[in-house]
Amino acid sequence: MQDQYLIPKPEPQIPQWEATEVAQGLGEQLAQFLYPLLVLLDKTLDKRLVRTFLQMVQVIITFRDRANGLLLSELCGYLLSPKQAAAGTKRLSNLIHSDKWGSWIIEWDLGQRACEQLTAWEAQGYQGIVDWDGSVLEKHESSQLEDLSAVHSRKAARRTRMRKGYYHPPTGRICVPGMHWLAALLVGHYPTQGAPVLVAMRWWSARGPRASFQRDEQAKLLVEQLAKWGRRVIHTFDQGFAGKLWLGLCLAFNLKFVLRWRADYHLLDATGTARPAWKIAQGKRAWSSRWLWDSRRQRFYQASVLALPVRHPELPDVALSLVVVRGQEHPWYLLTAEPVTTEQQVWDIAFAYMRRFQIELAFRYSKSELAFESPRLWRWEHRVKLLLLATLAYAFLLSLLILPYEPVRLWLLRYYCHRTGKHNLEARAPLYRLRSALSRLWQEYPPVFGVLHQATSPPVGIVTITELTDAEPLALPQVSSLLA
Repeated sequence: MQDQYLIPKPEPQIPQWEATEVAQGLGEQLAQFLYPLLVLLDKTLDKRLVRTFLQMVQVIITFRDRANGLLLSELCGYLLSPKQAAAGTKRLSNLIHSDKWGSWIIEWDLGQRACEQLTAWEAQGYQGIVDWDGSVLEKHESSQLEDLSAVHSRKAARRTRMRKGYYHPPTGRICVPGMHWLAALLVGHYPTQGAPVLVAMRWWSARGPRASFQRDEQAKLLVEQLAKWGRRVIHTFDQGFAGKLWLGLCLAFNLKFVLRWRADYHLLDATGTARPAWKIAQGKRAWSSRWLWDSRRQRFYQASVLALPVRHPELPDVALSLVVVRGQEHPWYLLTAEPVTTEQQVWDIAFAYMRRFQIELAFRYSKSELAFESPRLWRWEHRVKLLLLATLAYAFLLSLLILPYEPVRLWLLRYYCHRTGKHNLEARAPLYRLRSALSRLWQEYPPVFGVLHQATSPPVGIVTITELTDAEPLALPQVSSLLA
């Protein structure tokens, strides 16, 4: 019986494909992915600008530079050639500065994709979770860009955590110029449901003519895009949303929600006494416990859960449940309006909040890999357009993580981003390596894009394409044939 542990794990079979076919096929998949946007833009923009829109998403994926990733002059050296960088910069500037389209078109497209994914999950009997969170884009060296406001610098806070033996770090809150950032991500209740889908990414400022407030921007996003889903999804919120205002808004829309409550915020216990959340749960025995995997710290830990009936001091007529999750460094106090009476219901609430880590990964990937902090465009609207173009590149990379693309991912990681080491080999969604491989492939074999025919609805799985560039038309291989 001991010999069974000596059997090596079989390696996955890598398809034997030609690099030119894979590069061209993935380029066509990008064109198909952007098909709804290209149709809308073609109604108002010149064909050359529509062509630039498609090519720029491909260039953003190809050009990997954290410091200069979204600089127009750097990007456009990849759009045409380094010798024609000036002409490429003019093309991109004409696209971004055009008044015939706005950033709302990309926001609408992201919302439509999320609706389609949610409908597909519901057809399979699954439920979706919408993760909410906020962050900032730090522009610490900028002072003249339009509508920048003071944001709390997390980067400075990390750098001032000095180790023992070094100088004493400065204390207090460090603020730099920047933009406030709000995002929502649709994820499955179970990891087997597939890759997450972007719902929305928005930026706002606390100064200038566009000055706004955090709760106002959050409420706008909820009313405009997410309230229409009603109770079809579970909304998860971090401690930054805790408070009577947001709790009352979720109750007014009758949403399913899991809100992480601050330990020092007061609630009414079963006797009607107002006490901090941590005191209400103090000394209460857990209902059950189990071992869980912490994907962030790469370790197992034992977690325990319990639920307590509570009410909000200013909303005493609404019955709430306080789910307490212990096992991490600090307990989680999760507030929900759903009835929680069984162990399975308690764990469902805890697991729904654990899926919220996906949006933290989205922020980190956008800043570190897609260079969201590098744009230097003067006008606010132009800056947001470029950021949303990069958001589309991220959405396309997420779409490559679904199961039908597994042979393509294996091929890319093996031949264009080979790595050794247990962590790299066992990563479930190697998004960083995937973009690196795709970037090298497209630099070696740039895809030749085609224009999509005007059609009310494209064929499922295959889009009819004719040549978009000035070269002679050629037959483009379908990625669907590569997956067969």
